[in-house]
Amino acid sequence: MIREVELSQQARKDLSRVPVHIATKLQDWIEDVEDRGLEEVRKIAGYHDEPLHGKRRGERSIRLSKGYRAIYRIYKDHVEFVLIEEVTKHEY
Repeated sequence: MIREVELSQQARKDLSRVPVHIATKLQDWIEDVEDRGLEEVRKIAGYHDEPLHGKRRGERSIRLSKGYRAIYRIYKDHVEFVLIEEVTKHEY
């Protein structure tokens, strides 16, 4: 059961630039994973945990708000956030 969460250097940099409520939501997710384990936290609908596709295949994201998401990778014994990004409307 995975209960360890790490932040990449890029994710730490990104986190320093987001609004406080966004950073707080990510911290809540991290604490939930440390307490309950990744598999249980992924079931919580409010985080909108989803697998990514295309060039980000193999990574997952959680929604921190309508405008921000955090992207992470799962390793054997831990999760690593690789970046926190502002989400813009997709162009079709």
